Amino acid sequence: MRTAPSRPGWVLRLARRAVLLGVVAAAAVALIRWQATLDWLGNYLVRSDAGQPADLVLVMGGNFWGPRVVKGAEIGAQGLAPLVLISGPPYSGRPEGELAVEFLVKRGYPRGLFAVFAHDRQSTLGEVLALCPELTRRGAKRVIVVTSSYHSRRCAILFRLFCPGIRFLSMPASDANYHADGWWKDVSSRRLFFSEWSKILGSVLIAYPTYRVSHWGQS
Repeated sequence: MRTAPSRPGWVLRLARRAVLLGVVAAAAVALIRWQATLDWLGNYLVRSDAGQPADLVLVMGGNFWGPRVVKGAEIGAQGLAPLVLISGPPYSGRPEGELAVEFLVKRGYPRGLFAVFAHDRQSTLGEVLALCPELTRRGAKRVIVVTSSYHSRRCAILFRLFCPGIRFLSMPASDANYHADGWWKDVSSRRLFFSEWSKILGSVLIAYPTYRVSHWGQS
């Protein structure tokens, strides 16, 4: 009985190389897709809308000598809104908004452009719940919200859930501590990424349902 002729060695070597190249290519594609997914998740935290005229600019608390208040002042100076409302809790016995206004006036912005909203809330959700009645009292229908880039998506979600009836536009300030692309490569970006995502999930899955149940039947 005759046996089948064996394949030449070069054919086997070529086949092995083809398989190896295929594995490497598949791994490269998988790695690229994973990085693209991670980048998308990092960029999702940054909510940025096109500038439109609004009733006021709202600067969220926590950055009263930094990019947030400067960004808010720039938007107000551009004429997109007649008022920049600076929110924040006390700092050294004074509302941090007052300190922010002093800082901005020294930079050349007119004092009349600003107003201060003082509160004692220590979380973003608490701040949103405190701000909503104030914005309603002021008759605001469209508000430009300024906060740090990584914080902008969560802020937009909270306003949409807990302050309906007002349209909120997000125009965040840049933050040197967060890099949306490649966020996993440095410590500060990783910390902010995981912190914001955990708080977003907690807000949507726990805080909002709890709030709705506690306010069931209320107008």
